[in-house]
Amino acid sequence: MAAHLHKRLNDYISSLIHEGILNEQFNQLKSLQDESNPDFVIEVLSLFFDDSERLLNELAKSLDQQIVDFKKVDSHAHQFKGSSSSVGAKRVQDACMSFRWYCNEENLEGCKKCLQQLRNEYALVKSKLDILLKLEQQILAASGRK
Repeated sequence: MAAHLHKRLNDYISSLIHEGILNEQFNQLKSLQDESNPDFVIEVLSLFFDDSERLLNELAKSLDQQIVDFKKVDSHAHQFKGSSSSVGAKRVQDACMSFRWYCNEENLEGCKKCLQQLRNEYALVKSKLDILLKLEQQILAASGRK
């Protein structure tokens, strides 16, 4: 049972990489998980989700100000780029790079469009990673750990 689930998980990760939703960094992250820390990927992705929600809210709030502080917006986009990069969320990372370009140009409309794109890319990667997390949890349950 666990071997079948591992194969499904690995095939799913490969498909996400092939689709460009994740990159090889995700496999690097996964390689850090072992018997002594079987929840590692689940924990890291949970932190990524929490951090992402917070940053999306901060970005939206910052762009709704009467006078937009583009340095602050860029700082949030930079943080989001870093956290998405650390989990291999390639399309989110790419959207953050575009966002930062518009911040540097102090282009409010461009930033607002990038925020919507970032929300869309994050929603996509979160839905895909939620499926991945369910597979991880099934593997842990099948091996008697949870």
